[in-house]
Amino acid sequence: MLKMRFDHFLLIAATLALAFSFATASDPSPLQDFCVAIDDPANALFVNGKFCKNPNMVTANDFFFSGLQNPGDTLNRVGSNVTLVTVAQLAGLNTLGISMVRIDYAPYGLNPPHTHPRATEILLVLEGTLYVGFVTSNPNNTLFTKVLNKGDVFVFPEGLIHFQFNVGKTNAIAFAGLSSQNPGVITIANAVFGSKPPISVDVLTKAFQVDKNVIDYLQAQFWVDNNS
Repeated sequence: MLKMRFDHFLLIAATLALAFSFATASDPSPLQDFCVAIDDPANALFVNGKFCKNPNMVTANDFFFSGLQNPGDTLNRVGSNVTLVTVAQLAGLNTLGISMVRIDYAPYGLNPPHTHPRATEILLVLEGTLYVGFVTSNPNNTLFTKVLNKGDVFVFPEGLIHFQFNVGKTNAIAFAGLSSQNPGVITIANAVFGSKPPISVDVLTKAFQVDKNVIDYLQAQFWVDNNS
């Protein structure tokens, strides 16, 4: 009788463990835009990060970055500059799921509408006044906006289109943390009108319901990448 109860307990435990494994199993979030499968490992690349350094060779410098005290160059057509500290700049961030940026804005400078496909962003204003906002996904496309002053914080949910605009007559500075070592950035205008090769004019005139000449004009512009 005791053995039957023990066997019954083992069966329940095994079933719950199996159910839990199905409930929690998932692929890790990708850190590249795509990963084309390959059968020959000799030609394979790493996935989701970088190869790890031998722990015995790690030093404090692997977790250190200097430079965010320096303002970024805002002498461009959008009047802003984003200084990145991702795993590409700070090797110690690998696998930690976090990064940060400094954003500098000239008077009336704009960090144009963009998305981070792999990260939520939390923004802290250090100097100036920023008009910020994000747009929710279809079908509502609701716009949430706020005017931020020094010391204010705002969150942009992962993957949603967002922006920051300096509404003041002086320079503005913000720092942001992002929930990925490699959050990625897609600037909407650059991607749609500055892709290489360009998206078909027929596609864009249909999508935006405008004349072909408007699309031709937009595709002829120089679209600034303000990330450095």
